[in-house]
Amino acid sequence: MIITGCSGAGKHTAMAAFEDAGYYCIDNMPVALLSGFVELLAKDDFGASGFAFVMDLREPGFPERCRPVFQGLRDRGLGVEILFLEAEDDVLLQRFSQTRRPHPISHSRRLIENISAEKALLQPLKRDADRVIDTSCFSVHNLRAVIGDLAEKHRHGAYMRVQVLSFGFKYGIPIDADLIVDVRFLDNPYFVPDLRDLNGRSADIREYLFALPETSAFLERYLGLLDFLMPLYQKEGKRYLTVAVGCTGGRHRSVAIAEAIFSHLKSSNAGIAITHRDIDR
Repeated sequence: MIITGCSGAGKHTAMAAFEDAGYYCIDNMPVALLSGFVELLAKDDFGASGFAFVMDLREPGFPERCRPVFQGLRDRGLGVEILFLEAEDDVLLQRFSQTRRPHPISHSRRLIENISAEKALLQPLKRDADRVIDTSCFSVHNLRAVIGDLAEKHRHGAYMRVQVLSFGFKYGIPIDADLIVDVRFLDNPYFVPDLRDLNGRSADIREYLFALPETSAFLERYLGLLDFLMPLYQKEGKRYLTVAVGCTGGRHRSVAIAEAIFSHLKSSNAGIAITHRDIDR
């Protein structure tokens, strides 16, 4: 994926979205090095879903140099897609005034003249682009969502990374949790002498908890909520989600319920892990 277009149109936001989707991303690599880098890719396994390169007029002579290189890669049967980002002049002016960064075209002209000159130089590349996105009305979050959807269509193995975490409220709420559920409403195995020294991974604890009618009723509703929410989080562009399950000490109830949530989610989410923060405390 070649990310190019107007300065201030959101190329670095787009690159970050591709990176979150598992792409290996490089910013401002000289176009003359692209063919050699592709040969390197053929020899080494980078473990990436794809590759994204931000290329633009920061490189002198870029519009003239890039077109034969891109065509040469396509002639070799490689899937090269050009994503061109643009925006209205007044929007680009506003964005540059907010960031106060210099325009790459020239420091001697007025900013509006630099913007117009850049658009003229990039016009042939825009015509060659496979996809043109006008970001004038996009917030950063909107653009990341659009690029995330695009990356999702091209990816091979990118996913939202999900962390299921059990914890004990007596040791503090995890600050990185996105969703927190309190399972202290379930009967506590700690007060059963034969179960006290076990933890929520044991079959005896699971048997005790899942014999309670409220356990199954709760899980049916909560897993349904997660199944509803997770595609919406992915659509919004979220790439990391921590689901925290808490009980008093983080050893019995929260561990068993977290394990049940993990088992349910792992069938449809390759990037899922589980951690029991307080199981040994």
